[in-house]
Order: sequence, then structure tokens, then C-alpha cells
Amino acid sequence: MPLAPPRGISQEITDDPPLSPAGVTPFGSSYLGFFRLALYGLVTLALTPVQILVLLLARRLWWAVPYAYHKLCCRIMGLNVRVVGKPAEARPVLFVSNHVSYLDIPVLGSLVPVSFVAKTEVAQWPGYGLLAKLQRTVFVDRRRNTTRQQRDSIHARLMAGDALVLFPEGTSNDGNRILPFRSALLSVAEATSGERPLVIQPVSIAYTSVNGVALGWGLRPLVAWYGGMELSGHLWRFSRLGRIEVVVQFHEEARLGDFPSRKELTRHCHEAVAGGVDRALGGRLAPNLAVPEKYQL
Repeated sequence: MPLAPPRGISQEITDDPPLSPAGVTPFGSSYLGFFRLALYGLVTLALTPVQILVLLLARRLWWAVPYAYHKLCCRIMGLNVRVVGKPAEARPVLFVSNHVSYLDIPVLGSLVPVSFVAKTEVAQWPGYGLLAKLQRTVFVDRRRNTTRQQRDSIHARLMAGDALVLFPEGTSNDGNRILPFRSALLSVAEATSGERPLVIQPVSIAYTSVNGVALGWGLRPLVAWYGGMELSGHLWRFSRLGRIEVVVQFHEEARLGDFPSRKELTRHCHEAVAGGVDRALGGRLAPNLAVPEKYQL
């Protein structure tokens, strides 16, 4: 499997990788794809009514079913998640992560009981919109004139003691670069500065190999979902692959008070995430660190 020359992770890239988003996967097993998608569908159908009942009868335990569900999804879809560092245990906490694919949701959701911050359009997606609502996703309108409303929605959940995941790039990309972070989405840190201290933890996600073979620049769109890719077609192509290694790195915790401004905090998060992705794609990582099985909310 040929690998493309390495690129700096923060380098501006204007051309798409050589594998067309609409292209046919040159390898993989259709039998494996059918098996995985069928099992994924059965698990989803079985656990969806359970989560609805939990939200109705025991809302305090809303996180338990999604946490187990995402662990199962990672196993079914062959995602081998390697963790470096340790997730913050303090609450409230805002995890600030790069965004490569819809696969980021089960990957992060299998490690920490969290809710996600997503654009309002996600709520209307068939099937996935319902799943997002059942995980208590915070839906925000990312138009510039709604920044204050976005901040208030996120602020309310954080002050309730929740752990949220924010993708400040605003969209997914090809996995070879980190897009600029939108500092406006981190304005919630200013809103919480006089209340319960908000922990902000940068997180890097990198999809590094398939069946032990490095995913080079040209093949990373097999897992990255971006641009005009059709969700169903991409999911089918991905499900036919073997085992995918994903490296998730939890960086040092930060607080707004550690920086002179929100923009400096945003720059720090971007540099930490970009550096983590760069090291993961380049194979320059420290040995795994143990990840606790349970977290206190």
C-alpha cells in the first residue's frame, strides 16, 4: 500500500487526497460489511427504547446506555482505540477536539460519558438525529449572529455539571490537517469565569492504520467523512475494512485564567490538538496510559 510523502499537520492543503470521496474501496470484504452493519442495526434497535425509558424514568443515569452503546459500536466496527493521557475528571469540563468523521462520536463516547455540541442540522438527520437527541446533544446554530445563544446553551449544560465535547473547527475534514478553531465557540469559558471553574481539555483524534498498515494521506478518506461524501456510501465502504487503529490523546487541562484572552486559549487548544495529531500520524507517541473504566459525573 503506497504512502504519500508526509505533510505538516498545520500546512494549508487545497487539494483533496487522491482517493475520490465517491470512489470504490479497492479492498475489503462485503461479507464483513453486511455482518457489521446488520449487527450495528440490531444493537441500535435494541438499545434505543432502553435509552428512551432511562430518560423518562431515571434521567440522572442518561449517560449509562450511550456509554455502553459506543463501546459496543467500536467493537462491532473494528475500531481499536488507543488512548494516550487521561480524561479530566473535574466537572464541568469541555473537551475541545478536532473532527475527522462521524466515527469520532463512538470513539470519544466509548471513553468518557459525554454529550456533544453539534450543528442544528444534525437534529434532522434520519436516524442519527434521534440518536443525538437521546444522548442529550446540544444543538447550536453556527451563524455568526447567534453566537450569544450558542454560548448560553452550552453554558447551561456545563453549569449543570455535564461533560461536553466541542468540535471548534465547525466541520469535519480529510484527517490530514487541522482547520482553524473558531474562538467564538469558546466564549462559554468567559461566561463561566465567575462561577464553577470550567476545565477545558484539548483532545486529538487520529486514524492511523488499517490491519496494521499505516493509513497514508491518500487512503485516510476511507475513515474521514467530509465535503460532499454521502453518509450511507461512506459507512458501507468503511464497514468492509478490517481493524482500524485510532489514537486519542488527552492533553493537559487548561482554564481561561491561565491565558490573557479567549483567543490565546483557542490558539493553545489548536496547537495542542494539531501537535497530537501530527505525532500520532507520524508514529511518535509515548506508550499507552491506562484509562479508568468508570468516571464520576
